[in-house]
Amino acid sequence: MEECKREGIIANIKSHIARNSDINGLSDDELAQKIEELLSENIGRNYCPLKERLDMGQYIYSSIRGFGLLDSIIKDESVTEVMINGARDIFIERDGRLYKLDKSFEDSGRLEDIIQRIVGLAGREVNQANPIVDTHLPDGSRVNVVLPPVALCGPVMTIRRFSKTPMTIDRLIELGSITRDIADKLELLVRAKYNIIVCGGTGSGKTTFLNALSNYIPKDERVITIEDSAELQIIGIDNLVSLETRNANSSGAGQITIRDLIRTSLRMRPERIIVGEVRGGEAIDMLQAMNTGHDGSLSTGHANSTQDMLSRLETMVLQGTSGLPLEAVRQQIASAVDIIIHLSRLRDKSRRTMEITEVAGYKNGRIALNKLYEFVEDENTTAERISGGLVRTANPMKNVYKLKLAGIEDDI
Repeated sequence: MEECKREGIIANIKSHIARNSDINGLSDDELAQKIEELLSENIGRNYCPLKERLDMGQYIYSSIRGFGLLDSIIKDESVTEVMINGARDIFIERDGRLYKLDKSFEDSGRLEDIIQRIVGLAGREVNQANPIVDTHLPDGSRVNVVLPPVALCGPVMTIRRFSKTPMTIDRLIELGSITRDIADKLELLVRAKYNIIVCGGTGSGKTTFLNALSNYIPKDERVITIEDSAELQIIGIDNLVSLETRNANSSGAGQITIRDLIRTSLRMRPERIIVGEVRGGEAIDMLQAMNTGHDGSLSTGHANSTQDMLSRLETMVLQGTSGLPLEAVRQQIASAVDIIIHLSRLRDKSRRTMEITEVAGYKNGRIALNKLYEFVEDENTTAERISGGLVRTANPMKNVYKLKLAGIEDDI
């Protein structure tokens, strides 16, 4: 069917439904049936392939009851990220590479309607007075929204897709991020309640890795998860409480921060606290929680190396506390954090575990690091494809107290 006729049919049907039907009063099935009847009337005896007819019906239904064009994009399981820069420019990430779609929203108003619907489903609000919001789709995908006048190109929305099935260590092994031997070592560290931070750059797979690690937590423990927008998919733990931050409303009241949630979680008898990502002054509260009997805590952070993660933690702690000496900050970090796992996205777009490092205490004014495993490329590496894996260094692990306390005799 010609594009102009297709667009005309869609416009006619949408207009007819808006004029003659109480859309809010129709059930989903009734709306779908109404659209099908109107399609038959508008197409008449003109030739229209079955697939195109189904596509038009789905598009009209989505534009009324769903997320419009966005529905067809997020139905594609191969799409891992969606970047919408105004109504006309839509980019997707597939297999680690970016592509521009030849589709667009009708106008900025239509895109903003969809944004309001998404934000409203999560009980949040976004407007000119509060133009930035983090939220999530019903399937758990992470959503960031920035509206004009902050966004100069029109409404901007970035969606980080997550698999419908929780990420597991076995899946990470299949993808080549780690080996079975490394997975077994990580399981021992989680079971022995080492405090672990997963760090890496944007898109390196930190949340995915954290989710996989969390599934090593014994099933009889009480776990509190704290996130900006709920993404973790922890399975098998009955005593699980998931907490999510909340932005301030249009009058500037009602904000709930990660820092607020960490403090609240300490009154909830947690055995482990999982902070989805630490990025500001809440770092001091997280470290204090790790230092006050909540061993086995897990978190992630943006950093380009394990050493960089320590520097960022120092900066974040200083943001949250004024006048605290740097020496005291470093001692707090050294006594709280046990293991740092560094992830990276390499030139072939693969996500790999680059380093597993032990925090070995505080010496001579600095936090000591003890590298246990590091990624080494092998002879099969080419300019286009990286081959290699984590190799055990000659450094023995120093902090084995928690292993012994857990009755684990294995070497890490």
